[in-house]
Amino acid sequence: MIAEFSVIPIGAGESLSGLIAEVARVVDASGLDYQITAMGTIVEGNWDEVMALIKRCHDRVRERVSRVYTKITIDDRAGAKGRLKGKVASVEQKAGQTFKK
Repeated sequence: MIAEFSVIPIGAGESLSGLIAEVARVVDASGLDYQITAMGTIVEGNWDEVMALIKRCHDRVRERVSRVYTKITIDDRAGAKGRLKGKVASVEQKAGQTFKK
């Protein structure tokens, strides 16, 4: 499955990059395939791995602030693997061009 998630610290001020950098380190240490974007993180793995990772990320931020908002979008397709890059490649192939990454 692929999950896109955002962990948003509430009440931590305008600049959140320091807390988000901590989340990025947790994601990187997970060993799962991932992509950090400007608005969230996309991660691929099985249900238990992905949900455990999102919980660890949420908990890491919750250790630093008293309120955390976590948004999760899941695409769960039976038997599919390598979709993090494969979905983009499929769109590019059909469009006949590559897009900015």
